[in-house]
Amino acid sequence: MKIFRTLPVALSQRQPIALAIGHFDGVHLGHQAMLKRVGEAARDLNLIPSVLTFEPSPREFFSKSDAPAKLYPLRMRLSKIADLGIERAYVLRFDERLARMETPLFADELLTQTLNTRWLLLSDEARFGLDRRGSLEFLRGRNNAFLVERMAMIEVEGARISSTRVRHALSQSDFGMAARLLGGAYRISGRVVRGDALGRTIGFPTANLPIHEKSVLFGVFAVKVFGLGDPLNGVASLGMRPTVKGKNAPPLLEAHLFDFNEDIYGRHIEVEFVAKIRDEQRFPDLAALTRQIERDALTARRVLGVA
Repeated sequence: MKIFRTLPVALSQRQPIALAIGHFDGVHLGHQAMLKRVGEAARDLNLIPSVLTFEPSPREFFSKSDAPAKLYPLRMRLSKIADLGIERAYVLRFDERLARMETPLFADELLTQTLNTRWLLLSDEARFGLDRRGSLEFLRGRNNAFLVERMAMIEVEGARISSTRVRHALSQSDFGMAARLLGGAYRISGRVVRGDALGRTIGFPTANLPIHEKSVLFGVFAVKVFGLGDPLNGVASLGMRPTVKGKNAPPLLEAHLFDFNEDIYGRHIEVEFVAKIRDEQRFPDLAALTRQIERDALTARRVLGVA
């Protein structure tokens, strides 16, 4: 998949496209259905299946403190979008210029002239342009240079699938529901970085993944880790490490892998969350923390069925 971060693109890249617009947080089953429909239309009309997304999201731009936690960082979202057959992703920085773009200009200049959109898929909830005035109804009421199709609602257990619903399931540690909405277990991926090696000194070495976005999950979890051969079982902490780092430390995902002792710095792994064990908490000293980690590891082994 080709990724474009600046516009306008070169004339050589202006082949006509079939397009879906969205943030695609989680790339859940609703998004997957949307992207598959884009692919179908692109094949039927001889267009290039494409998406237009924004980073940061409009909600982050207008009020970062109130914006919801992201399910996946941009890199993971783009990877999942590519896996669904999308050939182009236009990633625009949402800024003041885009926020103030009049709705007709968004449709005519950006979608038509710059991106050469010939077919567009929108949901009923989609909004674009100044003050979110653009909608499916707006486009259907004017003479566009592209066809417009409405995306049918996708439901699970009688309710519409949404990123908000996935975040709620994860916040309640309902990983089964999250998996049904996402089409697979919730995972966080990244490259293992060096930490302060404290876990190794107390008998619990960890694979550390930095968390760069606001996380929907905090606490201690039973996990499975992928990317190192056969799936590995483990116990993981995602949080601020209050016992050893104090307040305002950047969040970190630390996964201790059972019966595993290899150097994996720099390796790319995926951590799948199976069950929550407890909330993150501060302990009076390192000895108390170590005893709790021992209990957490035993609990995780029981949850995962590991002897």
